[in-house]
Amino acid sequence: MTLPLEGLDRLSALMDRFRVRAHMFHNGPLCGVTHFTPEAGLGFLHVMRRGTMVVTHRAGTGAPKRVEITEPSLVFYPRPLAHDFHNAPVEGADFTCATLAFDGGASHPLARALPALVVLPLSRVQGLEHSLALLFAETEQVRCGQRLLADRLFEVLLLQLLRWLLDHPDHSEGGSAPVGLLAGLGEPRLARALVAVHEAPGDAWSLARMAQSAGMSRSAFALLFKQRVGQTPADYLATWRLAIAQAELRGGQSLKAIAERLGYANASALSRLFVQKTGVSPREWMKAGV
Repeated sequence: MTLPLEGLDRLSALMDRFRVRAHMFHNGPLCGVTHFTPEAGLGFLHVMRRGTMVVTHRAGTGAPKRVEITEPSLVFYPRPLAHDFHNAPVEGADFTCATLAFDGGASHPLARALPALVVLPLSRVQGLEHSLALLFAETEQVRCGQRLLADRLFEVLLLQLLRWLLDHPDHSEGGSAPVGLLAGLGEPRLARALVAVHEAPGDAWSLARMAQSAGMSRSAFALLFKQRVGQTPADYLATWRLAIAQAELRGGQSLKAIAERLGYANASALSRLFVQKTGVSPREWMKAGV
């Protein structure tokens, strides 16, 4: 029997530990060709309010070389990626755009899990019109706190977009969910185990305990987890703990304190995980400024 997802919050534990901060940088029409240059750790969220356009990408970036957008849409880049908007030379499409700063940059769990590009018509996301109405109202005239409020509204839009993607795991050009974290969170049984691990990463997580959280046998859970997430449960747990350790090291926490919170016997055990996953010790990793 598949457990329902009602009452299960699949995003809060992720977004609490690994935040995303938006910064609006453009509002208004774009005409001709507009080039967006990638910056380390930054994604983009564009809202095309009116008009049509073509988006192009260089080959080998993981995004389609050419995409036509014919209705108001969200255009989301979770990772740094150069892209060009091609609009009419005059009276081009109308946009509100923001950069997205992902905590941890490319190591942010959702930034890693998402496709290179998500294009989603505004009409497909239920409830989006209320957030957009507030955002557009803030951009149409200068008022106190306008920039701060617009930034927060972009963060609300991102959460609504992520929620929609979780609820529609088959949204992709190929018609099936790509292997990874989103695919795992889109499967009700795996989602319960993943959320439990996300909320309590320092607990003693065995395969049996994860499978119990999912309401499955160990063998069936391990097989389905690998098929959907692309990692074994043990490897995913190690990756999740490593991402947390990296974030806390950046925040000035000591390796010993982090190791204790993440369930390791000592700092040496956590150091071994660093070497195994990154090829360098925590000290070397920090010196590199990754």
